[in-house]
Amino acid sequence: MLLRNGSQGSEMTDRRHEARPARLWLTVDALAWVVVACCLAMCCALTPIRRICADEKQNALPAKYLLGPGDELSIRGVGIDELDSKDTRPFIADVGGDINMPLLGKVKVAGLTVEQLEAKLTKELKVYVREPQVAVTVVEYRSQPVSVLGSVNTPGVIFLTGSNTLEQVLSKAGGLRLDAGNTIYVTRRSAVGTIPLASDETDPSGEFNTAKVEVKDLLDAKNPADNIIIRPTDVISIPKADLVYVMGSVRKPGGFALNEKRDITVLQALSMAEGLEKTSAPKRARIIRRNPDGSRIEIAVNLSAVLNGKSRDVPLLGDDILFVPNSSTKTIAYRGIEAAIQTGSGIAIFH
Repeated sequence: MLLRNGSQGSEMTDRRHEARPARLWLTVDALAWVVVACCLAMCCALTPIRRICADEKQNALPAKYLLGPGDELSIRGVGIDELDSKDTRPFIADVGGDINMPLLGKVKVAGLTVEQLEAKLTKELKVYVREPQVAVTVVEYRSQPVSVLGSVNTPGVIFLTGSNTLEQVLSKAGGLRLDAGNTIYVTRRSAVGTIPLASDETDPSGEFNTAKVEVKDLLDAKNPADNIIIRPTDVISIPKADLVYVMGSVRKPGGFALNEKRDITVLQALSMAEGLEKTSAPKRARIIRRNPDGSRIEIAVNLSAVLNGKSRDVPLLGDDILFVPNSSTKTIAYRGIEAAIQTGSGIAIFH
């Protein structure tokens, strides 16, 4: 029995030893599958990242300025009579992006940086000069125009001098005026590329893309992605802000710009108008609002209740008119009081 049990024990031990490699192979196979699964997951995760990077690369501009048609260049060459005179005039790139150089004739400059053009001219002038030294300077940038329209201090055409952001272009246009609205619109030719903003839309013709940026978000730097790179031939337009009007028996009647606000309340508008007159009838105030079809409606507002917190503050929309009527009873009473004061003052002076 002992022998049998011993033999059985040895047989069981041998079986365990034989089973171990199988388990080991199973473990290796499992690890291999885990590695494969991880690789596939990483590839799937990297795909959208690659897509985003590709979009950013497509919408990015080179850091250095690329020369183009209309650019005015000063080219000086040491030891080259045609390029070493004080009377040498600047060279202007023609429509095709070429300049007409002494000794060399037509030279293509479009698409080159200043450094690349210097290297190109140095190489080509070696045929005529032993060791040419060439210096190129951009006198005027004219090949990358951007139009800035609307409520800016200096509207018109601005020429880019390299990679310029939306804020930089607005700064070159003198900044926003006080009557500027809350939205900036950027229009770009679709052939140039899309606008890297969520609001980007292509017009029905398919030739232009338009996107909008909120002024407040841009100035507050809430989303740095809003400060996009502006491309040549882009059009930036800033419409005027909507106005609300406060008329009638207030201290400072007039129109007030919403600016970065989409709307304001009755109390805010009343504050801009510096409050009510003594003879006003706040309980009979009303809002006059224009409908889309051009007609107008009147909305009754009890300013006394709003001021006392017994009624909710009513929002005003662009082009709304808050009218506060005058109280004839109060007017007569105040005139009587003023007359009595003046009479009393006269009697006091007489005595």
